[in-house]
This record gives sequence, structure tokens and C-alpha cells, in this order.
Amino acid sequence: MNQPASVTPLTAHGLASVEVHMAQALAEAVHALAQGEFPVGCVLVSQGQVVARGRRRHSGGVAVNELDHAEIIALRDLLTNNPDVPPAEVTAYTTLEPCLMCYAALMISGVRNIVYAYEDVLGGGVCLPRGRMPPLYRNLRLTIVHKVMREESLRLFREFFSRPEGVYLKDSLLARHVLAQP
Repeated sequence: MNQPASVTPLTAHGLASVEVHMAQALAEAVHALAQGEFPVGCVLVSQGQVVARGRRRHSGGVAVNELDHAEIIALRDLLTNNPDVPPAEVTAYTTLEPCLMCYAALMISGVRNIVYAYEDVLGGGVCLPRGRMPPLYRNLRLTIVHKVMREESLRLFREFFSRPEGVYLKDSLLARHVLAQP
């Protein structure tokens, strides 16, 4: 049976706590942007504490690849530095909706709670119909919260896509979507 991701409404207290952690993910995205990288940041939180962090790497330069996404780097950090933290107790906070690769990696790793800031109209995986996916994915119970600090994340993406030297995802659906936002 398909277990759809549930969207949990946030109380004022819950929103404040979520925004504290999203602000930490945004700080990672700011560092990525300062290094000329695509501004995505991720923190993994357990029991109110950041237990791992990551930011997008290798979106430009000589080692360009699509493996060094913020969520993947954060998962590696968790496994390396906090291997005893149960993934089921972890919430991933990320500044961009996880792509299919990152979404699947989070699910397979045991993370069941995902909070993201900005929608990825080009490659976001969170809204895929899990009922049509193989059993490994479709039977998981997930909680997804979206649009937390969306405007702050949008500003970083707008700055990235407005840079003349930027070629990563230039003229993509995501770039056009970001730049068309008021």
C-alpha cells in the first residue's frame, strides 16, 4: 500500500524551531555561493542538534559533477562523524527540494523527515507519485514540509543565476523559474 508523504502544519512554535535549522542550511548555501557554487545547503538535525552538514560542491570548475549535492555530502558527514545517530530520528533541512538522487538517498538511509525551502521545478523528486515507485520507496512513511524560508533561498538562487560568469543550469527551467519570481 502506498504511504503518501504527509505535510505537517506548523504551529508558531514549530515554525520558529524549523526556521532556526533552515537558517543553518541557508548559511551553508551562502558559503557555497561565496565559493561560486550552486547555493544549496543542507543540515541534518537530531534531537534539536545539527549532527551533519553539507553544501553543493563541484557545480563549476574543473571537477564538475552531479554527485556532490548538499544532501549527499551531509549524509556522508553523518555516517563519518555521527554513525550512532539513528537516521529515523533525523530531519533533513535543505534549501532546495531534493532531486531524485538525493531524495532516494535520504529515504534509503532511513531519513523520514524532510524540510525544504525552494521548489525545484527542474529536478525535484519529492512530489513524484511514490505509489508508482518500487516497494522500497512507496511503502515508506515520510513527513515533508516545504516553503520554509523560501524567499531567503530564492534570493540566493536569483543571485547565482544573475551572475554573468555562471554557466551551471544557465537557461534551464529552474533558472527561468527563479528569475521570473517577483
